[in-house]
Amino acid sequence: MGGDGNSAYGHTTFSRSRSHFTDRITADGRDGWPVTAGRYRLVVSRACPWASRAVVSRRLLGLEDALPMAVADPIQDDRSWRFTLDPDGRDPVLGIRFLSEAYDRRETDYPGGVSVPAVVDVPSGRLVTNDYQQLTLDLATEWTALHREGAPDLYPASRRDEIDEVMADVYRDVNNGVYRAGFANEQKRYEEACTALFRRLELLAERLAGQRYLVGDTLTEADIRLFTTLVRFDAVYHGHFKCNRWKLAENRVLWAYARDLFQTPGFGDTVDFDHIKRHYYQVHTGINPTGIVPLGPDLAGWLTPHHRQELGGRPFGDGTAPGPVPEGERVAPAGRPA
Repeated sequence: MGGDGNSAYGHTTFSRSRSHFTDRITADGRDGWPVTAGRYRLVVSRACPWASRAVVSRRLLGLEDALPMAVADPIQDDRSWRFTLDPDGRDPVLGIRFLSEAYDRRETDYPGGVSVPAVVDVPSGRLVTNDYQQLTLDLATEWTALHREGAPDLYPASRRDEIDEVMADVYRDVNNGVYRAGFANEQKRYEEACTALFRRLELLAERLAGQRYLVGDTLTEADIRLFTTLVRFDAVYHGHFKCNRWKLAENRVLWAYARDLFQTPGFGDTVDFDHIKRHYYQVHTGINPTGIVPLGPDLAGWLTPHHRQELGGRPFGDGTAPGPVPEGERVAPAGRPA
């Protein structure tokens, strides 16, 4: 077995790799991958914010049966994501021990490493895409024939320019900004990333002070992308990544906004704080060489009243909330607020 962890983090300059496999699964199948119920398998880690976007979107849209999901172990070794949570250490559908095997079936010596979310074609066992930026947009717009009745419109055509603008700022300064700060190997790089992060968070708090959601009066893709960073903020980014100007729980607006989303079906019920904490603190050995996982923070606050409903808004627009989490996809008690 390869050793757990990745000692390079914190020692080399951080640069996020672009997705190498950018094929799209579309209604018309123009890239050779038509939307088909049951044909593909979504591979995720509940620890990873980029993968968690897809987990939230899939649940909100009711695609659980159409796009089955595999959950990788939050602890990687030097071969990256592995299926050691499953019996015999193999994904029961793909029959592989490592996600890299699906990548290798698609292309050898590919650049950029093995990342999640990844969509694998079950019949061939080949990777289809690891394009985390496009994947959730396609789930919202190309998979509509397979959406549940009452699924929300997460990327409404009339709001896309505004959504794209907000998401670009959030990606640069927040989603990726926490990593630029946490993996910085020079003081100046860290300070620049951390300063930009908190400046953006303050601007987002101003925006959200008078409106319940980021764009319009309903949930959109923009909210999903901000949520997956905010939900990890106090648990890992504040301490582990040194993003410690203030805690999320110390910002009245953002803390209420994050709790509102967490308590909305499809958001908090996909979050596994145990996976999140063990991944960051045990895998990033260049930053946390002891591998010790902190006991805190107390998760009970996530379930406290947020009062954001007083701002109005219709979470699901003309649609409805998703139903209960499927039996096999429920987060274990260790990962949830009590």
